[in-house]
Amino acid sequence: MVHSPKRKLFLDLVLTIFRLNGLLQAEGDRMAGSLGLTSARWKVIGVIALSPGGVTVPAIARALGQSRQAVQRITDVMAEDGLLTYDPNPRHKRSSLVVLTEDGLQVYNALRSVQDPWAIDNTEDISQEDLETALRLLRHLVARMG
Repeated sequence: MVHSPKRKLFLDLVLTIFRLNGLLQAEGDRMAGSLGLTSARWKVIGVIALSPGGVTVPAIARALGQSRQAVQRITDVMAEDGLLTYDPNPRHKRSSLVVLTEDGLQVYNALRSVQDPWAIDNTEDISQEDLETALRLLRHLVARMG
């Protein structure tokens, strides 16, 4: 077995990402919970809101690194709750476009009012350059493994 410093750094990075993911999940649940949502719904709302003209369930699943079935269950419940709707997709008859309703857009804006100060507070002592470097690395790893 090879014990290179690079291998150890990578595995430390992976463990740190796992830890960060858990912290982000808990923090997301706390922030979204104040609005009656889960972080899972928050993530779905975010993907839809940032996709002009709607987005398909498979595209949401790819963006979040989740299964299509898991995202479908969440979007179905959110549609029942009046937060989103399924519109016809001119590019694919069997894969509807998921679009926020007016209520869904209001929830997204309320989430942003909680999320934006949180993001600013958590990056106060981190340079933009460091954030850009971290983002490039994580995107590189996602592309390699995805």
